[in-house]
Amino acid sequence: MSQSTTDRPIGRVRRARSAVLAAVLTAATVPVLLGTSAAPAAAAPLPGGLGPCVPGRCPSPFPGINNGTIAGRDNAINIFVGDDFLVRGRAAEAEGRVVVLDDFDMAKDRTAGQTYNIGEVGVGSRVPPPVGADWLTTGGDITVAAGQRVLAEAGVVRHAGSVTGTVMATLRQDPDAVAPYAGLRDRLTAASRCYARVDGQPRTPTGTAVNEGGQTVFTGDGSSTLQVFNVDFDLAGPGGRQQGIVFRNIPANATVLVNVLGTDRTVNTYSGGIDDATDPLNAYRERLLWNFPDATSLGLTGTGQFQGSVLVGEQSSMTTVTLPGINGRFFTTGSLTHTSAGGGGQEFHAYPFTGDLPDCSGTTPVTGAVQVVKRDAATGDLLPGAVFRLWRESNGSDGLQTTGTNPDTQVGDACTTGADGTCARTVETGTYYWQETAAPPGYELPDPAVSRPLVLTADNAAAGVTVDAVNSRTPVPEPKGALELVKTDAKTGRPLAGAVFELWRETNGVEGLQTGGTDPDTRTGAGCATDDRGVCAYGDLPPGQYYLRETAVPEGYVLPARNVFGPYTVTEGTAADPVRVTLTNQRGEPCKDGYGKGCKH
Repeated sequence: MSQSTTDRPIGRVRRARSAVLAAVLTAATVPVLLGTSAAPAAAAPLPGGLGPCVPGRCPSPFPGINNGTIAGRDNAINIFVGDDFLVRGRAAEAEGRVVVLDDFDMAKDRTAGQTYNIGEVGVGSRVPPPVGADWLTTGGDITVAAGQRVLAEAGVVRHAGSVTGTVMATLRQDPDAVAPYAGLRDRLTAASRCYARVDGQPRTPTGTAVNEGGQTVFTGDGSSTLQVFNVDFDLAGPGGRQQGIVFRNIPANATVLVNVLGTDRTVNTYSGGIDDATDPLNAYRERLLWNFPDATSLGLTGTGQFQGSVLVGEQSSMTTVTLPGINGRFFTTGSLTHTSAGGGGQEFHAYPFTGDLPDCSGTTPVTGAVQVVKRDAATGDLLPGAVFRLWRESNGSDGLQTTGTNPDTQVGDACTTGADGTCARTVETGTYYWQETAAPPGYELPDPAVSRPLVLTADNAAAGVTVDAVNSRTPVPEPKGALELVKTDAKTGRPLAGAVFELWRETNGVEGLQTGGTDPDTRTGAGCATDDRGVCAYGDLPPGQYYLRETAVPEGYVLPARNVFGPYTVTEGTAADPVRVTLTNQRGEPCKDGYGKGCKH
C-alpha cells in the first residue's frame, strides 16, 4: 500500500519539510545502480563503484552516529543482498538504499515494535537516500507479517514480485526492478575471492592477527597504504564469548583489508561505540573492509557498534546479524537475517567505504554449466523427480565431504529434475559433485549417491560438463496368494486331523506333478498335518499352479490310490481370500490282520 508522509511522526515530518530536503532527486534522474562517476579517484575500488557516497548531497566528513537533523543525502547502495533479506526478532532499521535480488520477508517478534525502517532511521549517520529515490528494491516478493509495517515513506519501493502486508512508501511494481544490477552479484563474489587469494594461495599479509582471548589484535607493518590481514579463526573469546577488536601500527589513511577465511565463522565483539571520540575502532570505519570469501554460515553478534564495511562472497551463505549496529556498507552475495539476541533495536547505519583495494578488475569469473542427467538404469529413459544438491570442492580433501568441521561448499538450493531429467547450475571454474538426496518415485537411491568429480575449466566452460546418473527401479514385491485345504471324512463330512500333505508348485512346464528326475516341479514349504479343524493352510504363495500330495492319512483311514490333487490356480489377491480345497478320506475295512498289510482297501 502507498501512504503519504502525513502519517509520519511530527519530528520526522518537520525534518522532511526542511530546506535541507528542498531538492527532490528521483530515481529517474539519478543512475539507479552505482553512480561510478561520483567515486573518488582510486586505484581499485569495490566492483561497480560500490562504496563511496553518491550525490545528492554528500557530507564531508560523514557525521558520527546520532539522532540529529538530516546531514546530507547519499544515493549509493548501503545494503546489497544477493538472495533473501529476512527481518526477524526485534531488529529495527536499515539506513540507506537497500537492494535485494530475491525476496524481502519481515516477520518480527510480536512482542517487539512492529515497524522496520528502511532508508531513513531514528539514530544513524543521518545521511539517507534522496527523497523519491529507490529506497528498497527487490527482485522477488515483499512479505510483511500481519500487524507489522515497513516504513520507507519518502522513498520508492520498487519490486518485481508481489507485495503482501503494509509497506508505507511509493510502491512501483517493475518486473525489471533488479535489471540494473545484473552481474553485480558475481562480480562481488569474484572480488571477494580475489581480495583473499592470489592464484589459489592466501594473499600475502602485511601484518599479523592474534586472538589473545579477551581481544584479537591486528598489528600492521606501519608503512603500507594497504594493510592486509588473514584470519582463519573466529573473532570470539574463550567459549565463544565476546572480545575486543584492536588495531595497532596502522598508518594514517591506510586501507585495512581483513580476510576472514573458513566456511563457518563468528564475530562476537563489544568493540565499537556510539561516540567516535571515545572508541578507537571507529576511526578505521570508512577505510576498513571485513571480507568473508568462504563463509556459508556467518554470525555477527555481541554488544558492539561494529565498524567498517562487510563483504560476504559465498552465494550460498546465510549471514545472521544480531549486533546492535553495523556501521558501514554491507554487501552479501547470499542471504541476510537481521534479528536480535536478547534485547532489540538492531540497526544498519549508512557509512561509505572509501578505501583502495587490490586491483581485481581482471577477475571476472569464467563460468559454465555443470549438469547431471538422471536416467533409468535399464531403459535409459529420462527421469523426473530426482532431488540433487551441488557441492564445490573447497576443503582440499579428496571426494565429497558434506559434514564435519570443514565440509565442502554447497552451491545454491536443492534441484529437482524435470521432464528432461536434468539439473544444471552455472558456476565458476572448479571441481563439483552432484549429490542425489531423493530418488524419483518408484526408484531406489544409488549407493553411493554422489557423482564422479566434475571439473569445469576455462577450456570446457563454454560447452559445460555433464554426468549421467542412473537409478534402478525399486523391486516390486511379488504379489502373494494363499491356499487352504480341508480334510473330511468321505461319509460323514467330519473334519479329520492328522492327514499329511506336501505342496508342490508347477515349475517345469510338464503337465502333472513330477517329484523326481532331472527337472521336477518345486516343493513349497514343509509337510503339513491337518489340525483339529481338518485344515492345512498355505500362505505367502507366488501366483501359479499348485499340487497337493497326500503322504499319510489319519488312523483308520486309507490313502487314496491317486494321492496327488490339482492343479489349483493361486492368483494375486488370494492372500486374504485363499483358494479353498476340500479332500476326503475313506475309512479302511477291518480284516484279521487289522489295518496293516494284507487288508482289503
